[in-house]
Amino acid sequence: MPLSLQTFATVEEASVALRAAGTRYLGGGTLCVRAANEGDLSFGTFVRSAEKSLREIRMAEGVVSIGASVTMAEIARHKKLSPIANAARAVGGPAVRNMATVGGNLFAPSPYGDFAVALLALDAAVTIEGREMPLDAFLPNRDAASGIATGVRFGLRGAENFRFLKVSRVKPKGVSVLSIAAVVELAADGTVAYARLALGCMADRPIRAKGAEEALIGKPLTAVGVAGAIERAGEGIDPPTDPVASAWYRREVLPVHLRRLLVG
Repeated sequence: MPLSLQTFATVEEASVALRAAGTRYLGGGTLCVRAANEGDLSFGTFVRSAEKSLREIRMAEGVVSIGASVTMAEIARHKKLSPIANAARAVGGPAVRNMATVGGNLFAPSPYGDFAVALLALDAAVTIEGREMPLDAFLPNRDAASGIATGVRFGLRGAENFRFLKVSRVKPKGVSVLSIAAVVELAADGTVAYARLALGCMADRPIRAKGAEEALIGKPLTAVGVAGAIERAGEGIDPPTDPVASAWYRREVLPVHLRRLLVG
């Protein structure tokens, strides 16, 4: 089946084109082009927008705004985004990072989407053609999203307290067994004042570990202090079984790696 590409100057024009049957939006193409190569016949036309704002990284008053077409490589080498660079570098190898975009990562199915896990921990919001919503609310319904994701926004304060860990069997660019992102802020006495934990490969999309978050509050980041959070880390998870790992294995290793992230 032949494929065609339509490029539009604005997001609005691209959005109109996407209403036609058999179209799919093209960001970096790391997933949808592969789908086409593997015989996906649900689309025959790629639609993309060349709007400049989609490629911009902006910072103002402690808030980071990243356009949906910004690549993982651009984030990884941006000096002011160094606190979250590891999450961008966790996405594939150099060739993939040069193409993979922030917007595409939001829609990547498990076991992909490591950067979306980081954004969820950062309490990011996503903009869909002018309408902003928390990533928490967007991810459960992302497959039914109407409109083009144009960017994400999060606070630099969260980035300063950000931690990230990816577990894979092939290094440095293997597919995830699991990924964990956390933003943990400490009070003056050394106990946890704020915690936000996100998990990848523990469901069909990145999810919060809310039980573990609750258990961390008021506790020190010691082996004893995080024990309650480790015990509750598996609440609400439904990990997939795929060629990378079984659901059983993912459940078993989650507590081990969460402990390493928090205490190590």
